[in-house]
Amino acid sequence: MKFIFLPLLTFLLISNTFAQQSYYNDVNLNLKGQDLYFELQDKIDQASSSFTYGDVRDAVLISDEDTSNGNNVLLVYGYNDTDGNCTTDRSRDKGDFGGSTCQWNREHVFARSNASPPMGNVDNNTTGIGADPHNIRPSDQQMNNNKANKKFASGSGNAGNVGSGNWYPGDEWRGDVARMIMYMYTRYGDRCLPSLTGVGSLQGSTNMLQLFLQWNAEDPVTPFEDQRNDYFETLYGNRNPFIDNPYLATIIWGGVPAEDRWDLFSINDFSTASITIYPNPAQEVLNFETSTTIDTYSVYDFFGKEIETNKVPQQSKSINLSSLQKGIYLIEFRKKESRVIKKIIIE
Repeated sequence: MKFIFLPLLTFLLISNTFAQQSYYNDVNLNLKGQDLYFELQDKIDQASSSFTYGDVRDAVLISDEDTSNGNNVLLVYGYNDTDGNCTTDRSRDKGDFGGSTCQWNREHVFARSNASPPMGNVDNNTTGIGADPHNIRPSDQQMNNNKANKKFASGSGNAGNVGSGNWYPGDEWRGDVARMIMYMYTRYGDRCLPSLTGVGSLQGSTNMLQLFLQWNAEDPVTPFEDQRNDYFETLYGNRNPFIDNPYLATIIWGGVPAEDRWDLFSINDFSTASITIYPNPAQEVLNFETSTTIDTYSVYDFFGKEIETNKVPQQSKSINLSSLQKGIYLIEFRKKESRVIKKIIIE
C-alpha cells in the first residue's frame, strides 16, 4: 500500500472547539448504554479488510511523527530522552526500526495473547485484528519486551512494573491506553474484554473496568491522538470514537464523567460554551471569562504531559503562561468532577 506523506500539521485541529466529526452523521447519538455501544460497533467495524501489519509500519511514520523532530516517531510508554538509557526514550529516529537494542518496533497495546481467542502470530502480510492500527504504537523494542502481555494496573509516574506482574503505562500515556482498549472492546466485543488486559473492579454491571474509565477522564485527549485518528480514517476507514469524544464512554458505561468534546451532552452549567479564552494565539497572558466558578486549571503539552496545575485566579481572570515555549497546548479547567478542555497556541 502506498502512502501520501503530507505535512503532519495538516491533520491538526487548532481551533478552540471540537465539532462533531461528519464521520458520525449516520450514528444515532441519542442512544444510551449498550444500545450506543452496538451502534458504534457497527460503525467502526466498517474498515479496510486489506490493511496489513506491514502497512502499519509505514503508516506510523506519519501518524506517530514527533512534531518537535520530524525525523522521529514518538514511542509509547517512553518518558526520557536524556537519561542515557534508550529503553526509556520518548522519541526515536524513524530509520531505527527493528528488533535490536535501541531500535523501535510495533507494540500491540491490547496484547495479542491476551485476546480470547488470541490474535495469533503476525507478519507483514497479516490483516484483520492483528493489523488494526488503532491498537498499535511505536515502542522501544526493550520497553515492548518489558511490557510483554502484562495487564494494565493502577500506578503513578513513569511506565513500568506495578503490583504482581502488572504494568502501568505512565502518566502521559494512561488516557491513550484507556481509549485504545475501549476501541478494541467496542469493535471486537468479548474477544477483547477489558478484563483480559487490565485489573480492577468492573463498572457496575458492565464489562468495562473502572480503571480505564478513570484514566479516560483524568488524562485528556491530546492533539497527538487527534492526528492519529484523522490519518487512520483516511487510510484505514474508521475512527476511534473515544478519542473524538471521551464522554461517549460515560454514556455507555458510566463511571467518572469524562470530557464532552462535542459539548452535546452537558447537563450542568460547566461546559465548553461556559468558558471563553482570549487572546488565542497568546504570548504571555491568557484571559478567560466564565459565568460559573472554576476550581483549578492544568496545562498539558502537545503529547499530554502535565506542565503545571494551579488554582484559578478568580479576581484577575488571567493566567500567566510566560514560562511556556512556543507551541500547541491544552488547558483544562476543573470544577469538582467536571472538566472543560481548550486548545491554546503560544507564539
